[in-house]
Amino acid sequence: MSTPQSPEISVSIVSHGQMPLVTALLHDLAQHAAPYVTEVLLTLNLPEELPFENSEFQFPLRVIRNTAPMGFGANHNQAAARAVGKYVCILNPDIRLGSDVFGPLLHVLKTSPDVGLVAPGVLNAHGQLEDSARYFPTPWEILGKALGRRSRRFVARDHELSYPDWVGGMFMLLSLDTFQAHNGFDERYFLYYEDVDLCARLQLAHVRVAWLPAVSVIHDAQRTSHRNLKYLRWHISSMLRYFMSSVYWDASSRKWIMKSTRH
Repeated sequence: MSTPQSPEISVSIVSHGQMPLVTALLHDLAQHAAPYVTEVLLTLNLPEELPFENSEFQFPLRVIRNTAPMGFGANHNQAAARAVGKYVCILNPDIRLGSDVFGPLLHVLKTSPDVGLVAPGVLNAHGQLEDSARYFPTPWEILGKALGRRSRRFVARDHELSYPDWVGGMFMLLSLDTFQAHNGFDERYFLYYEDVDLCARLQLAHVRVAWLPAVSVIHDAQRTSHRNLKYLRWHISSMLRYFMSSVYWDASSRKWIMKSTRH
């Protein structure tokens, strides 16, 4: 697949004192994605020093230093408001790139007018496919998972392009116009469920979410909410906010209507 004539993607990365991870990711972008990246917007959510010079990379590196910590959605919304690219990539610092994933993902967005957001497959550190593409959660599934039951797993057939309900916020690629037209992330979610909410709002607006597991990235997941009570509280409060939101009820009603019309 040919590379684009000009860089088109603004990459948004937020660091929470994670500079070793950020440094590795920036070098991955330089090696595998430089032809696509018009800029990287690096938000420092906590005070930290940069162990590199901006000039080390082929793309402009724009650093945003927060005076006070902000949530996941607010940080990426802030970066998107400053972005100059045609597309915006939401990227976690604990993602690693081993090959070109942007070319195939851009191809999906450019050739599928009904697709507004696309994500790659996500592998864990052992090379196993994570469930980063999922069905919308329900309270009953969350309860079942807490009781040790398995939740539904979204599976693509033969690694082909598929259409899950939502994809994880560790890697999302969408046009800047789409992101802004749908008001970006809902900043009332400080952490967790912002990705579910955004994908639900896109689906309600008849904008499809796509997943391309034929290309993949590596995710060194920290699973902080499993070990830190503060993060666990954020996780639970975000989950409750989502299940009490009109977005959840509207998306649930739409899926029920779509199922009933197929029978």
